[in-house]
Amino acid sequence: EAEVGRNPYAVRGWVAYLESMSAASFRERRVIYERALRFVPRSYKLWVRYLEECEAGVRDRWRTSRRAETTARTYERCVVHMHKMPRIWLKYVGLLSKMGDSNRTRSAFDRALRALPITQHELVWPEYVAFGRATSTELGVCVYRRYVMYDPGRREDLAEFLVERGDGASACRELATCVDDDEFVAPSGKSKHQLWMRLIDLCAAVGDECPLDVEKLVRSGLSRFTDEVGRLWCKLADYYARSG
Repeated sequence: EAEVGRNPYAVRGWVAYLESMSAASFRERRVIYERALRFVPRSYKLWVRYLEECEAGVRDRWRTSRRAETTARTYERCVVHMHKMPRIWLKYVGLLSKMGDSNRTRSAFDRALRALPITQHELVWPEYVAFGRATSTELGVCVYRRYVMYDPGRREDLAEFLVERGDGASACRELATCVDDDEFVAPSGKSKHQLWMRLIDLCAAVGDECPLDVEKLVRSGLSRFTDEVGRLWCKLADYYARSG
C-alpha cells in the first residue's frame, strides 16, 4: 500500500500489491484493480489480469450470471484504452459469444476490424468467419463476402460454404471467378484444372438454376482438357437432363 501510495503510476507496484493480496476476495482485489487502472489505464498487464479474474468469477454461467454482463461492461471500458490490442478484442468477442448475444458479438467484431491496423486483421477474420458460420447462413455469407474482399484467396471457401447451405447457383459464380483469375491460388491446394472440373460438376448438379453458360463452358473445356472429354460430355448431358 505504501509503495503504490508513493508512486501510483508504476505498474510494477500495483502488480506486487495484487500478488501480496492473492488470498483476498475478488471484491477486495477488484477495488485494487479499479484504483490501479485509474492511474495507469493503458496498462495491458493489469487489464488482462483483471479481465481474467472477472471471467473466472462467472463460473461458466455465461447466460444466467449477472457477473457476465458486468464483465462485458468492463471489457467495454478496456477497449477504450486497449483498442489496438487484438487479443483483448478476441477475448471480448469470445465472452459475448458465450453469452449468446449475437448482435453485440457481430458489432464487437466490426469495431475490432475498424480499430485494428489492417496488418492484424488476419487474427480477427478466422474467428469472425467461424462465428458467422455458426450463427446463420445469411450472416455467414455476409461475413464471408467481406472476408473475400480482404483476402481474395478465400473465395473458394466461400463457394464451398454456399454449396453446404444449398446455394449452388451463387457457388458457381464464385468458382467461375476463381477459375477466371490467372493469379488465384486455391488455399486447398487444388490446381486450376481441379477447380475447373469442380465448377463443371457443380454446374451440372445445379441444372437450369446455374447462372453461367454451361454449354459454352463445357465446350471450352473440351479443347483445353482432352483427357477429360468423356467426363465433360457426360456432365453436359447431366446438365441438360436436370434442366429438363
